[in-house]
Amino acid sequence: MFFKFSKPLRLHCDLCSIVSSSGQMLGQRAGSLIDRSACVWRMNNAPTAGFETDVGTRTTIRVVSHTSVPLLTQRQQHYFGEANGTIYVIWGPYRNMRQDGKGSTYNALRQIARSYPHAKIYLTTEERMNYCDKVFQQETGKDRMQSGTYLSTGWFTLLLAMDVCQKIHIFGMINDTYCRAEGRKKVPYHYYEAGSQDECEKYAIHENALRGGHRFITEKAVFAKWAKTHNITFSHPASIYPESGS
Repeated sequence: MFFKFSKPLRLHCDLCSIVSSSGQMLGQRAGSLIDRSACVWRMNNAPTAGFETDVGTRTTIRVVSHTSVPLLTQRQQHYFGEANGTIYVIWGPYRNMRQDGKGSTYNALRQIARSYPHAKIYLTTEERMNYCDKVFQQETGKDRMQSGTYLSTGWFTLLLAMDVCQKIHIFGMINDTYCRAEGRKKVPYHYYEAGSQDECEKYAIHENALRGGHRFITEKAVFAKWAKTHNITFSHPASIYPESGS
């Protein structure tokens, strides 16, 4: 469950567009298609300004890691003070989200909520965090903590989207074999960070890290599996998940 401090998040969308933060979005000119969706999902601090043609302008839901909350607090007025109606779903471990005064992320969000009382900020519960860990173990056969894995914001985003969306269209997400393909396009890890590390190089470092790595490639293999049983399609780049959408 997700709570706005004391109220659960209740949401249903017919068609959801999930916009990846990947450099794959650059030059795709998918903005108008994305904006036509009932609900548009973005992750962490991924901007729209300056990238509207490729990623669109609307943001219905923004799923944010506890590690990205400081990036949002640096621009509080932009994210929380403007009347854009965006729903913020913040995920993080108990040590950061605890409500006894020792949870650094919770404390920061509580202050933001006081400053911007109309902001729609929802927090993951410990129960939901445990559920996401459980799904990872079911799908991969690996205990998340014992394997030194940090789940990605994309993992939390897609699990939530499958709960509330009738149909999901994911933009800019490569599959688990893309980085091994000949002639693949090199793109920055984030579309809004020109000159940053190549996406596939970043994925390889994390996938092979002994501790504290996001298993991006493993997660994408799981996403492809979910697409066979859920109404999920992938595009931009096109045709990399030919089995999806069933």
